[in-house]
Amino acid sequence: MHAREGAVLRSGFTISHDHHRQMGSTTRLFLSSSEDEYVDMPTENILSFEAESTPPSPVAMSAPQLSQEADLKEIVDRAAAENQLDADFIRAVIREESNGNTSAVSPKGAQGLMQLMPETAARLGVKNSLDPSQNVSAGTRYLRELLARYHNDPVRALAAYNAGAARVQQYHGVPPYRETRAYVAAIIRDFNRQKLEQERSRRPIKQTAQRAATHSSDGN
Repeated sequence: MHAREGAVLRSGFTISHDHHRQMGSTTRLFLSSSEDEYVDMPTENILSFEAESTPPSPVAMSAPQLSQEADLKEIVDRAAAENQLDADFIRAVIREESNGNTSAVSPKGAQGLMQLMPETAARLGVKNSLDPSQNVSAGTRYLRELLARYHNDPVRALAAYNAGAARVQQYHGVPPYRETRAYVAAIIRDFNRQKLEQERSRRPIKQTAQRAATHSSDGN
């Protein structure tokens, strides 16, 4: 069986791909065996190629349910840390994709919290897309690959997550699909809202500290 490989970049990202072809100063990474989807990278930006190990098969599971919100938070935080992404960004994607429903299945067959399509899940080594840990880990890894592909442009990465990398490549940016444009806007809006709320929650603490410092100075 043909093993996939990972291109280790100088930026720290690793792009999973089927095979590659060096063309002078550019290396083409083919994301599937059909060669329909690929990304061209400057050869100098690639440190090495590593064979991807096949993850062990987990015990078969039925659609599990998260017992508490804390479980999902822990899963997301771990996946975000492993992939060097902002956990709030992943949470925004999950809310838009499934609204936190571990058993969500779309009419097109996308499954789980991050709505992985079966072929994407298989490529990422997922055995059970309804398992929250597997789903979030793979979905986060896929987002990291897309961000690396689009030079950390979250708009293009999200568009590719929703409509496919081939469509982003075809239109040289976000495809002119109402669904995709609304999807990207909703996630960015949610992400910004989370950051604003966090800043507001920290502000009283900062103000209290400043007042305490002022009173201390007045008392001296």
